[in-house]
Amino acid sequence: MDDKWHEWKASIDTTRPSIARAYDVVLNGKDNFEVDRAFVAEIVKVVPEIYDVATYNREILGRGVRFMAGQGITQFIDLGSGLPTVENTHHVAQRANPESRVVYVDNDPMVLAHGRALLAEDDRTAVLTTDLRDPSAILADPAVRKLIDFDRPVGVMLVGILHHLHDDEDPRGIIERYMAAVPSGSYLFVTHFCDSSQDARDAEKKFLALLGTGRFRTPEEITAFFDGFELLDPGVVPLPLWRPDGPTPKDLTVGQRLMYGGLARKP
Repeated sequence: MDDKWHEWKASIDTTRPSIARAYDVVLNGKDNFEVDRAFVAEIVKVVPEIYDVATYNREILGRGVRFMAGQGITQFIDLGSGLPTVENTHHVAQRANPESRVVYVDNDPMVLAHGRALLAEDDRTAVLTTDLRDPSAILADPAVRKLIDFDRPVGVMLVGILHHLHDDEDPRGIIERYMAAVPSGSYLFVTHFCDSSQDARDAEKKFLALLGTGRFRTPEEITAFFDGFELLDPGVVPLPLWRPDGPTPKDLTVGQRLMYGGLARKP
């Protein structure tokens, strides 16, 4: 036990901000370090609403999972899931159908440790510490094969993660490999930082300088990720406008336009 603890602790780099831990900061979580909080403080300088943006992203996750569950989807692969927090994918999915199965994938070692503790009593969930850029390894993993029946439709989720893949890492090709593994009737769910304002472009510079990733793509570039699939209404739009639970403001703020999202069905 002590050896595993020291091995896990040694695997965590506290000298550089982590994507999962920075997201935990803006969700007001406690699983982060000073380096992550300092990174978020720099982003706040250019996008003061960044904490609200995280909330918008968490809210659309819930709406998207509820929609898919309403279409009969009972199995989900949540790629780049981040650290466990309230209203995770399995919470939403299992509320709709207690038999729902969820696999979380993230390459941050803290996600594995905290995720396993959170899900210890739930045999319909699993957490993998694997890089989503390796679809072959993830799709062949025994934990995935145990929970996910690839003969039935799957909800493939890339919520708030594709912007951390550079163009030369072929994010579109990665999507295609996951979607090729799932049958007709499966869904692709994406949210993404958007090049929607000068403030967004300034934030992109901060992300790239301090985190090394953070590609803010145009609405057209984000929409292209759904090529070949049936993009559902209202298309790729700012997060608050995607099938909102209530009324939306007429004029969106910089923060409300910072991320776009969409959901598509595999024909």
